[in-house]
Amino acid sequence: MLRRAIIVMAGALALILGGHGLLPDLNGFTPILESLLPWLGVGVPVLLIGALFSRSWKAVAAVALPALVWGVMFGPDLLRTPPGGTSDLSVGTLNVGVVNASSGRAVHAVAKGRDLFAAQELTPGGPAAKELDRLFPHKAQVSTIGLWSRFPIVEQRRVDIGLEWTRALRAVVKTPKGKVTVYVMHLASARPGATARRDETLANARRLVDRDPSDHLLLLGDLNTATTDRVRSGLVPPLTDAQQEAGGGFGFTWPSSFPITRPDHILYRGLTATSAGVEEATGSDHRAAVASLRLN
Repeated sequence: MLRRAIIVMAGALALILGGHGLLPDLNGFTPILESLLPWLGVGVPVLLIGALFSRSWKAVAAVALPALVWGVMFGPDLLRTPPGGTSDLSVGTLNVGVVNASSGRAVHAVAKGRDLFAAQELTPGGPAAKELDRLFPHKAQVSTIGLWSRFPIVEQRRVDIGLEWTRALRAVVKTPKGKVTVYVMHLASARPGATARRDETLANARRLVDRDPSDHLLLLGDLNTATTDRVRSGLVPPLTDAQQEAGGGFGFTWPSSFPITRPDHILYRGLTATSAGVEEATGSDHRAAVASLRLN
């Protein structure tokens, strides 16, 4: 009985991992499952223990199938090394946390020395905004989001992603290597059974990117969309993910105490990522996503 159960569960796990994109939405449950997809690999050692306990080589062989599928899907993330090389921009993005009393210290630690830094859940005039004003000579800020830059910001405007208040902006930064268009966004939240609004804001973000003629484009922010979430395919491609190209590991950013998923992203076109990673941010429930990039 145990042997049969192990074989059935191993097969089901392999099917879910490899065929999750074929699963129906299930009222928003499947995208949440996909957000945690790498963690399904925890089931492999659990099943292996059960297979060994059953003393069945058939059960052990069955467990090898989901292990192989997981390895093919996520092994490259764990084995990847940053390509390195010269870079033109050091960037970061952080959801500072609207109730974070230590937000000033948080942004100081992760933004100091960078060329561009995007922040979400800002309190206008709060500790994070004041510290970023001190660190950078140029900024574009709208409501609870903002972009701070070491280089001049020659254009800036708010953009509509379909929320009641503005949580997105577009800025053009004049760097020594050329102009870079930067979008900062904080998309709608996604919860089990409630992903439609997030999906709508992501679709609006895609339309903005498609209509933008800029050769060098960055999209920074809390997109409330995990790397493995099916709807993220609406943005990647046409954009490229810095963590997936130049970061080691999964780059989980939320929750900060024990990150299990990555809603915070650095996406781009017309650039090349040379390194990417994650840094802790005092008091925030997110960690910061950071990357270095080179203009093509």
